Formats: sequence, C-alpha cells, structure tokens
Amino acid sequence: MNNAADFHTQEDDVFGRIAGRYDLLSDLFSFGIHRLWKRRVAAIITREPWTDLLDVAAGTGDVVLKVARRQGLRSGQKIVASDISPQMLAIARRRATQLKVPVEFRVLDAHAMPGVADNSVDLYSISLGLKICERKLALREALRVLKPGGRFIALEASNISVRWLHRAYLGYMAVCMPVIGWAATGGDASAYRYLLKGIQDFPTAEGLAAELREMGFADVSFERLSLGIVAIHTARKPFGPRP
Repeated sequence: MNNAADFHTQEDDVFGRIAGRYDLLSDLFSFGIHRLWKRRVAAIITREPWTDLLDVAAGTGDVVLKVARRQGLRSGQKIVASDISPQMLAIARRRATQLKVPVEFRVLDAHAMPGVADNSVDLYSISLGLKICERKLALREALRVLKPGGRFIALEASNISVRWLHRAYLGYMAVCMPVIGWAATGGDASAYRYLLKGIQDFPTAEGLAAELREMGFADVSFERLSLGIVAIHTARKPFGPRP
C-alpha cells in the first residue's frame, strides 16, 4: 500500500506553500466539481449517528464546514478537523470563525495521531488525502481511533470504468494539470507533480475496497461519482476481533 503521490511531508512543505491557492487549484483542476463531491460526502456524514467526528487531511475545511452548516451541531456533538499543514488549517479556522461554525482544529499527522485515544471516534472522514498518505499507516490509525462499529468515509481518486475514457481523462490531466498548476502556483512544479502522480497511481475503486477489507474494515462499499473520476468509500470498524 504505497504513497501513490510519492509525497513525504518531511521533505517538502508543498501544501504549506500553496495553502492560499489550494482552493483555486481545486476549482481549476476539477472545474469546480469537487464542491459537489464534498457536498455528497457531507450529506452522507450528516445521515450517520455520531457524537465525535474526526475529519483528517481537512485542508481548508470544506467538508466539516458543509457538515456543520447542513445540520448544525446537536448537544454533545463534536467536530475535530485535522491536517498536517498549519497553514491550511489556519485558512479553515478563519472560514469557520467567519461562518460562526464551532469546530476544533488540530495539527495531526494521519499516519500517527497519539493525541487521539483508541476507540474514541464515531466517524472518521478523509477527502482526497489518501493519495498523499502511506495508506497502510493511515488506515491502521483510522481503525485504531474508531470506536467498534464506528464509520469510515473516504472521498478519493478512482477509475472511470470505461477504459478508453479513463485513459483519455488521464491524458487530459497529464497535459492540463502542469499548465494550470504552474500558472496558479507561480511556477511551483511540485504542487501539481504530487497531485498528478497521486491520480495516476492510485488504486481503482475495487482495489481500494479490497485494501480496506484486508486491513480489517467491515461493510465495505463505494459509490462512483462523475463517471468514476472519484469514489466515496464507506466502511465500519468491526464490533469484535477479526475472524
């Protein structure tokens, strides 16, 4: 289970450098469709019964802000938005303050979160972050912090099931992403190199579902969006030990 983007935070603070332009990049790369994807994730989260929500690799806070605006927080509910980049979280915190949304922000590394107790989270969500993680480590941490029966929700790159169309999409991204990324980041080549490699080398929806089952998740399923450009994966932490 490799880091599809070959991105290592200790070696390159790319997301800190592009934090102020990250939302613009997301809009340009997806023609704004990422907002619809995240709205769908927020809708799934709000349907789930939870008290403690941990959103990992939260970036500028899109998903948690959509959740909070969609349902508000009921008595006892708590949202924690975490990211390894303080610069990204600073933007998310500023947006939450402007919208008067009660969210706790914490700088956490998805690979190891010693500050989050075992079996303490009802719902763990991550959006477009697994491609830049060592997936095995991140998924192991998700299992550790989730309560038995807790819900796992991930929005991630996927595969268009029509092969020629998927190849055409990857070809388009290979041509357009460097141009858009270079222009939007003032020539920061690493910013789009990681994102492009993460999309090209990420598992298919079926492949990621198989990884989740192998890690020990139960009730694994996925829903393709936008023909399969991305998929939302859902799973649960089993109530008992693995058979």
